[in-house]
Amino acid sequence: MNLPFQVDLTDKVAVVTGAGGVLCSDFARALAQCGAKVALLDLNLDAAETVAQEIRAAGYQAIAVRANCLEKESLEEAKKVVDFTLGPCDILINGAGGNNPRATTADEYFDPESLGGEKTNFFNMDDKGFKFVLDLNVTAAFLTTQVFALDMAKLGYGNIINISSMNAFRPLTKIPAYSAAKAGVSNFTQWLAVHFAGSGIRVNAIAPGFFVTNQNRALLYDDEGKPTARTEKILRGTPMGRFGESDELLGALLFFLNDKASSFISGVVLPVDGGFAAYSGV
Repeated sequence: MNLPFQVDLTDKVAVVTGAGGVLCSDFARALAQCGAKVALLDLNLDAAETVAQEIRAAGYQAIAVRANCLEKESLEEAKKVVDFTLGPCDILINGAGGNNPRATTADEYFDPESLGGEKTNFFNMDDKGFKFVLDLNVTAAFLTTQVFALDMAKLGYGNIINISSMNAFRPLTKIPAYSAAKAGVSNFTQWLAVHFAGSGIRVNAIAPGFFVTNQNRALLYDDEGKPTARTEKILRGTPMGRFGESDELLGALLFFLNDKASSFISGVVLPVDGGFAAYSGV
């Protein structure tokens, strides 16, 4: 992997949740390449282990640990493995999150004719699905930070990076729970930054624009690999006219992890979006 610049993370222990996914697996690779000992946490252990093996094969240190970020006991068990194998956590990347079809409306705008039909609309949306998405993004970040930042608080040093979304700035149609959840992640980032300001712990967030991942691929491309209508709308609203590449998030990641470059920066939510947030549509 070609990094935009190098940050010395030698002997730092980095924990990355959601590390089996497209974006967070690249985060794990970058951290390892900078010298960190990386713990890749994911509910899908096989996916995390595949990435960990790749990192080890390149000569770096990495372990894969199964963890359910919605269960504190699971996270505490994962922490025991990390502490025993690598040491206490210095860097935490809260990357676990996502949406769910149960919290997605079929149409962008409410259609009165949809009432009583089978298509999901705002009024028949599954409340359990809505709560699940909130938990998957906000509660997961809360629990993971609660477990892994404890050593940071005791040692007086730490760097926490949450993964928000451009949905936190401007909610997208069809996905009310995900938009609300990512707004919560951004707000929680700011709260943590203030709470830990005197403890040597910095907390920031990256807000990706549109990137193709395993979770959204089917929404962006049809079975033949052609862009969907939603993709066309996304690209029209992105001044750079394309999706981001996962490695284009690494500059933001490494900047936040560079204690010399960002030592006075905490509570920031940084968009990496090809101009999406700046574009009015006109």
